[in-house]
Amino acid sequence: MNIEVLLTESEIAEEFVESVEARDLPEKFFYWTTQSVKAWQALEARSGDSLRGTWETLSARAADLTKPFGNRVPVISFGAGEGLKDRTILRALAKAGREVRYFPVDASQQLLETACAGAEDDDCEALGIKADISSPMHMVLAADVSEAPRLFLMVGNTLGGFDPMDQIRHVADCVKKGDILIIDTNLHPGVSVTPTEEQRRFVFAPLAGLGVTAEDGTIEFAERQDDRLDGMSLLTRRFMASRDLRLHVAGQEIPVARGERILLNFRYLFTAEAFRWLLTEHAGLRVVAEIPGSDGKFLTAVCIKA
Repeated sequence: MNIEVLLTESEIAEEFVESVEARDLPEKFFYWTTQSVKAWQALEARSGDSLRGTWETLSARAADLTKPFGNRVPVISFGAGEGLKDRTILRALAKAGREVRYFPVDASQQLLETACAGAEDDDCEALGIKADISSPMHMVLAADVSEAPRLFLMVGNTLGGFDPMDQIRHVADCVKKGDILIIDTNLHPGVSVTPTEEQRRFVFAPLAGLGVTAEDGTIEFAERQDDRLDGMSLLTRRFMASRDLRLHVAGQEIPVARGERILLNFRYLFTAEAFRWLLTEHAGLRVVAEIPGSDGKFLTAVCIKA
């Protein structure tokens, strides 16, 4: 198994300490520990039915979509996770007789190893890239593992875990003439979003890994419209301590006073119109195909450089 490391475990550990001290835990820490990975897997299992039809459609079109590539198809997946969705595309391309090389990109060592191992089980050559996709430099370095044309994937509402106005431009900067980007989003249902038990456990997992229990505080969910773009909503999650706590993080003790809040990772949701504007008007991409989820919760777009 080959993994190129742009983000080391010691760097993540140092950032985690700093983030706890700052009372703000960004996206990558929610896939870092085994406990967090298990919580994420349970959450992902619920979205499988919604996206199954989408990935069957994409798999059926994969060979035709990448016909201009010729025999060689590099697949670079930003925020690949376990790579389960990616592998449906890899298998379809291999079945069509293409020479596929897979480059999953993720900050989680555990998920990255799973993605690479799964691809290798399917006899697909894989090179994992351990990187922070919130870093524009890491994204450029990851994209540069292969020359164009390349098939980029950014799926599972990965975009929603970052500031989409910035992140989509970083993604678009990696897409060159001849490349294809497949990206999806979780559509806003039009009513107030109620978190499921799986979502609550996922959000709480990094704190649980520090020994925090349900009796130590509460998780608060809130939603607001982002004024920068009509149809773009932000879901925030915060932990509020109900008593004084002492968190032990990487050998350090960090006190958290009763009533203090820790910002947890957030999620952006979009209307279909806002998602299209973000891709086209804001990022300069051209949408050549759209595939709605079977239950209307997701929208997947196939994009090229405008």
